[in-house]
Amino acid sequence: MGARDDALTSIEICAGAGGQAIGLHQAGFKHLALVEIDQHAAATLLRNVTSRDGWEFERDFCDIIEGDVNDFKPTVQLDKAEKFLGHPLEEEELDLLAGGVPCPPFSHAGKQLGKDDERDLFPRMLQLVDELRPKAVMIENVRGIKDDKFTDYRDWVEARLQGGWAVDPVTGDRTEYDGAGYKVCGWRVLEASNFGVPQLRPRAILVAIRADIPGVEGFEWPAPNAEIKTVGEALGETMNERYKPFITKGGAVGRKAAKALADWHKAAATGIAPTLVGGSKKHGGADLGPSRAKAAWAKLGVNALGVANAPKDVEKKDSSDRDLFRNGPMLTVTQAAIIQGFPPEWDFEGDPSEGKLPGKTAQYRQVGNAFPPPVARVVGEAIAKVLRGARQEAVQAGN
Repeated sequence: MGARDDALTSIEICAGAGGQAIGLHQAGFKHLALVEIDQHAAATLLRNVTSRDGWEFERDFCDIIEGDVNDFKPTVQLDKAEKFLGHPLEEEELDLLAGGVPCPPFSHAGKQLGKDDERDLFPRMLQLVDELRPKAVMIENVRGIKDDKFTDYRDWVEARLQGGWAVDPVTGDRTEYDGAGYKVCGWRVLEASNFGVPQLRPRAILVAIRADIPGVEGFEWPAPNAEIKTVGEALGETMNERYKPFITKGGAVGRKAAKALADWHKAAATGIAPTLVGGSKKHGGADLGPSRAKAAWAKLGVNALGVANAPKDVEKKDSSDRDLFRNGPMLTVTQAAIIQGFPPEWDFEGDPSEGKLPGKTAQYRQVGNAFPPPVARVVGEAIAKVLRGARQEAVQAGN
């Protein structure tokens, strides 16, 4: 196998637990590298890539790198990818460079320090663009980056890609940039609930395609779905399964469980969830968000004060009252992942012996910080359409 294969190749930085990777994979991209600094998220990527059907390419040719993206050296570090390419990755060879760079610098839930936040990795992403010159670039962040206070910063990112005047975020000087040879297709806020995700989760997405790629002007942002998926539709089957063991006991316990399940179905029948949050590694356990979010979850019949144990652990931990019967059911990690748009079979690592976080807390935070796979998929499909069209045009021209 070699680089002339029909694969559309991609590298993703800040890959997390795989939300964007899943969506881009579904859109037809084959990952050459997934880079993630968090040990639990990196372990999640490795676990699923090495075991899931359909990920055979990645098993053979994708380097899963646990480490700081600032230390990532794609032209010399990709051992598995080199087996596919037949040589070290070269400039202009990669189809897509993607990344959900950290959101705290721009999040409404944080201090919105922007470029002054040490977690701002936009500069590193742009360095990788300069180094690799991929055919396309996709950058995902929170809606807050579209706020007026970050206009200069957005203008700088775009100027670095396609040229123009912008304020240098370091010096504060207005500077004319030559650009990296890209056409910025837009910086669009997409609402996850418009693409089959039962959650209010707006994400700001920047797409840029190299200006020399035929058909770059034909890029089209995905159109919203006509129908919205509700929490009840998304979680109905899993919630039925969680209450079933108690209903089948019969008697007072069975009646209590049947009523609790019926009450939940009624509350969740027509609603969509508020935005899931990952929370801070430094403070407390996992819950489903601030007070306003908890109130919204309560209207959906969900107790948002924590995360439930997996069904197999409920009896062992004697947590049925807390998990299922106290002000409505808490969500399990699996159910939170479904709300985020992950496929049900995707597993999350979080061994409590590997750090201070309990297993389910480490797992839930991976879910809460993720990019919804269905949104990544539709944007990836729009990018892939342009790249495949350009490839077809090159074939017809005999290049």
